[in-house]
Amino acid sequence: MVEPFDSSYAPGPKRFDFDINEISYSAQRAQAVSFSNSYYDVQQSLIALKGSPIVTAHSPADLKGYVFGDQIGTTSLSFINTLIQPTQTPKVFNTLNDVAQALATKQIAAFVTDTPTAQYITSSGEIPKSVMVGQFPSTGEHYGLLFSKGDPLVTCVNQTLATLAANGTLTALQKKYLQLYLTVPTIKP
Repeated sequence: MVEPFDSSYAPGPKRFDFDINEISYSAQRAQAVSFSNSYYDVQQSLIALKGSPIVTAHSPADLKGYVFGDQIGTTSLSFINTLIQPTQTPKVFNTLNDVAQALATKQIAAFVTDTPTAQYITSSGEIPKSVMVGQFPSTGEHYGLLFSKGDPLVTCVNQTLATLAANGTLTALQKKYLQLYLTVPTIKP
């Protein structure tokens, strides 16, 4: 079953038992839904077009002068507003496809998304000539399984995640399948 991203964390009954779809925990989202504990701590990354000025000029002061865009309701948009604090209000789009189109047509200089998504976008050719400039230091953001508010399955899933963390399974899986994300250079917001 496919659940649109912005519908997954909307208040109300769900058509699924849980959603494991790279959904970052946020206090605002947790008012409407329940999250498991972290199954992956994630960083945000900067995506731009190859050859654009931001690829080489991305100091914290430089970043403030660019026009950013991002998808409405994302932790990435919040990251731009609270940590980068650009001088121009970021452009807000309904979908990630709209953000990608804005970058491709140079309506924005860059956007921010979680590192796994950034790696996929730039390596798959989803946005031709795009590049992952770098990832930002961790802000404590993490992915959790998403449930309807108050779902009792959360307790069971959290126990399982604790076991997988304690016996090293989560770390082993991350090293095996996510090693690529550990090689992305870190830049400062």
